[in-house]
Amino acid sequence: MNRVRFPVDYQLKARMFLTLFLLAALYLLFGVVLWQANVGLSSIIVIVGIMLLAQYYFSDKLVLMSTRAKEVSPQEAPELHAVVERLAMLADIPKPRVAVMPTSIPNAFATGRNPKNAVVAVTKGLMQQLTMQEVEAVLAHEMSHVKNRDVAVMTIASFFATVASFIVQNFYFIGGFGRDREDRGGAIVIYFVSLLVWLISFFLIRALSRYREYAADRGAAFLTGSPGMLSSALMKISGVMERVPDQDLRQAEGMNAFFILPALRGESFAELFSTHPSLKRRLAYLRDLERQMRG
Repeated sequence: MNRVRFPVDYQLKARMFLTLFLLAALYLLFGVVLWQANVGLSSIIVIVGIMLLAQYYFSDKLVLMSTRAKEVSPQEAPELHAVVERLAMLADIPKPRVAVMPTSIPNAFATGRNPKNAVVAVTKGLMQQLTMQEVEAVLAHEMSHVKNRDVAVMTIASFFATVASFIVQNFYFIGGFGRDREDRGGAIVIYFVSLLVWLISFFLIRALSRYREYAADRGAAFLTGSPGMLSSALMKISGVMERVPDQDLRQAEGMNAFFILPALRGESFAELFSTHPSLKRRLAYLRDLERQMRG
């Protein structure tokens, strides 16, 4: 089977590079401020490092456990495994493990620190609501996340943002109010700098996440040869989401960053705060890809 070579989207690459550059500059400035203030960061970095390493190395197990997704064998889901195996060969990556999440919300996700430890999961609702060709397009999107090592990228990008968040949340417990007035003033400065770093990095990481979604959409289009099929799947998922009970949407809220489409109703949430581009923008991007592939 021929492997797919993904043409480079230089504009998308430039946006991702600029976002990572701004994050690096922000974190460098944050480090200089902490160093100048003589803040003992060793224990904080160790704690945050352990947290992120655990998340990184056990992401597949943690996500499956939190979503109640169950791994299925080729005997249990032969058609699903056949699609994943074919896409893995096209993408030139090891075949990920396959899981099914017991919910009526039509969605899918991928996780794992690298292609050798990846798992792709679909919900029962996705299998029921979409055609097999649309399911393949969704799985191709998730396989692109695996190939692009998105779990590793986002974990690295969020490291110092997590440090800043840890300082903000535990300010009182790490000497926020010392006895010395000068120390107390310095601690307050560190608190507000950490808060500012966290806020800026929040938006930059959200932007990076949205660019990764575009990259995965692009990968899916070239893996399947049909951007329109992914467009159809996204529109169906969005349409079904309108009919999902509020309680089910709230239960799935914690997984929105992983899903191919957030479990939210409509386009009312601000895209600036979202981990995903709006459906309208994604459909427009896929239409442009289809024109490029035909031309």
